[in-house]
Amino acid sequence: MDTDAKIDIAYSACPHDCPSTCALEVERIDRQTIGRVHGSRDNSYTAGVVCAKVARYAERVHHPDRLTHPLRRNGSGDLERISWDAALDEIAEAFVTATQRHGAETVWPYFYAGTMGLVQRDGINRLRHAMNYSGQHSTICTTLAQAGWKAGAGALRGPDPREMAVSDLIISWGGNPASTQVNVMTHIQRARKQRGAKLVVIDPYRTRTAKVADLHLPLRPGTDGALACAMMHVFFRDGYADADYMARYSDCPDRLHQHLSEKTPEWASKITGLDVQAIEDFAKLYGETERAFIRVGYGFTRSRNGAASMHAVSCLPTVTGKWLHEGAGAFYSNADIYHWDKSLIEGLDVLDRSVRMLDQSRIGPVLTGDKRDLGDGPPVTAMLVQNTNPAVVAPESALTNQGLARDDLFLCVHEQFMTETADYADIVLPATTFLEHDDIYQAGGHQHIILGPKAIEPLAETRANHFVICELAKRLGAEHPGFEMTENEIIDATLRASGWGGIEALRENRWIECQPDFDTAHFIDGFGFADGKFRFAPDWSRLGADHEVMPTLPDHFEIIDEADDEHPFRMVAAPAHNYLNSSFTETPTSQKKEARPSVKLHPDDAARLDLADGDAVRLGNKHGEILVHTELFDGLQPGVVVVECIWPNRAFEGGKGLNTLLSAEAGPPNGGAVIHDTAVWIRPA
Repeated sequence: MDTDAKIDIAYSACPHDCPSTCALEVERIDRQTIGRVHGSRDNSYTAGVVCAKVARYAERVHHPDRLTHPLRRNGSGDLERISWDAALDEIAEAFVTATQRHGAETVWPYFYAGTMGLVQRDGINRLRHAMNYSGQHSTICTTLAQAGWKAGAGALRGPDPREMAVSDLIISWGGNPASTQVNVMTHIQRARKQRGAKLVVIDPYRTRTAKVADLHLPLRPGTDGALACAMMHVFFRDGYADADYMARYSDCPDRLHQHLSEKTPEWASKITGLDVQAIEDFAKLYGETERAFIRVGYGFTRSRNGAASMHAVSCLPTVTGKWLHEGAGAFYSNADIYHWDKSLIEGLDVLDRSVRMLDQSRIGPVLTGDKRDLGDGPPVTAMLVQNTNPAVVAPESALTNQGLARDDLFLCVHEQFMTETADYADIVLPATTFLEHDDIYQAGGHQHIILGPKAIEPLAETRANHFVICELAKRLGAEHPGFEMTENEIIDATLRASGWGGIEALRENRWIECQPDFDTAHFIDGFGFADGKFRFAPDWSRLGADHEVMPTLPDHFEIIDEADDEHPFRMVAAPAHNYLNSSFTETPTSQKKEARPSVKLHPDDAARLDLADGDAVRLGNKHGEILVHTELFDGLQPGVVVVECIWPNRAFEGGKGLNTLLSAEAGPPNGGAVIHDTAVWIRPA
């Protein structure tokens, strides 16, 4: 870097799959080069903090392995350089040919959250809807959590997450914000310093967040509902339940009370593995603390019983009436506060709801012809993949890779790096990073809409997602106004249609604060149902087709992949600190810090298996097996193991990654990836 060069600041938002959606200040060396990335001090949620991964984003933008020009696989199986026009022509021709042979549903545009920008991420749906290509049920991240939250609260909103700074007790339930939502820790630390607040972490293992907590409850994976029910039992038993609040704001408090009469701490101890006294003490601490704030994470919901567990946890502040107080209640997501009209972005005005939906998390079964997914429709024979790397991140990855390798599947992958999904592609297109295109972002974990203008020129021949979608639309004859507009024109029109003003005001102010007033955020004006009452007994049929199996009232839902004699360990596939899904696995600093894939194994289990620290072992189940090395770790219960990921498949000996072991089974009531719900065996390699 030329230290004499003048550095100016470009403003943006972090595009990655994280609820923090940090407002950013980017050191711009020149129109092609960035330096350090900082969190904006002017944004009251970001508060000048950004995770280390994004702070060193120059490693990604200026990485020597970035894709720079389109590639086509030739007859010998090698990738050769071609022009953009030739690549786009070939993609369009393949889609037309597939449609003529099998019908439009044979084409499956596939995407997710490599960027969270609304235009660049979701624009692929405009092409899908205009052409009647197969739909995507996006289940890999939030489906289970959303169903569980909406079952009780009825709306995706909650107390201002900045209120954690005025709480006296903060509970991080099923999340690891020190690694995955760093700004949450900012507001927690304010409460700890200024108010002496306590931090409690509920997580199967001692994460970075748990290490700094006042109390860590390392329960068995998939048993959160049992802990929540035992706490509510104590609330009713010991006078912490707020009868007046429940009478006004809930549907059936007397029925709940009776249901919980046998859900004692002793009952929960047998399920969770926690000491009875630990459950009693935690319930008392929560019951006695008026300003108690539960920051709900995603992790504990990624289980077959995840939606039921989320619902049980969301009941806690309703039973105790904590929603009434500042710095109290529970928060999961603010997704509903933005009231977007995304017709222009996604082509919702041309959506045909009779077109089939395919489950994103079941891409392996879909591509290998499972009739439970395909129904009476055609096989998937053509795909465009943007913003995701299913060869690594999808469950049952061996099946997914088998499907991607099909000779009769035409696959186009639009990517920044040659991922393992791109390795299967017939056409590879080079993609921009978020600093090389225009977009707009909404936060899930706070309350801001943030503009992300282009900061530097695109590298070489890289092109934005919007460009690819619009160029394909021209060649395919797809008609929609969004195909004729620039990103900024779409942003401006969408803002205006959604009641947020135009792009110029946003450009000047950098973000829009959308936080609802206190009474709305705390559900004092009522929960998200016509009668305004929280649902202890949800109508699960509103939330998904697989609703009949769901428990009527909060409970431990016994459908998880329990350990047995053949598979004695319950495995959690937790996020690695220096990776974000499959992003940052290519950057040198992240690779160096993570070193190699390993399995965290309790010393008692290691002794029983005659294993030492660093030994090579195989983990396996009916889906396959992988090879990793042991890391002896006493921050979890015996019988529980953790593999922090997502490493590329090629980082594992034998090329089989962690997701080989994860089931593609859909969690009820509306689908959802059961990433942390896996029973395995462990054997010396």
